Amino acid sequence: MSRKIKLIWDFRGEASAKTAEHHEKHLKEYIAIEKLPINITGFDILSEMHAIAWMVVTDEYMVPVRDALRPHRGELFG
Repeated sequence: MSRKIKLIWDFRGEASAKTAEHHEKHLKEYIAIEKLPINITGFDILSEMHAIAWMVVTDEYMVPVRDALRPHRGELFG
């Protein structure tokens, strides 16, 4: 069974929420262009000055996606 890993991009500042929301659109575009079997993305507003965009990948796709998109961090999902 393959692990699920949540790749996370952090955005800070007054525009962090809108930036994270916009970044999720780019993540979805990347998934479509690369024809990846991935469909779990999102963004969360953590505070007025901190928001994140994220996507969930399996072990199989973690390294290529990480190298292409350079997330700030990752954590196990689920």
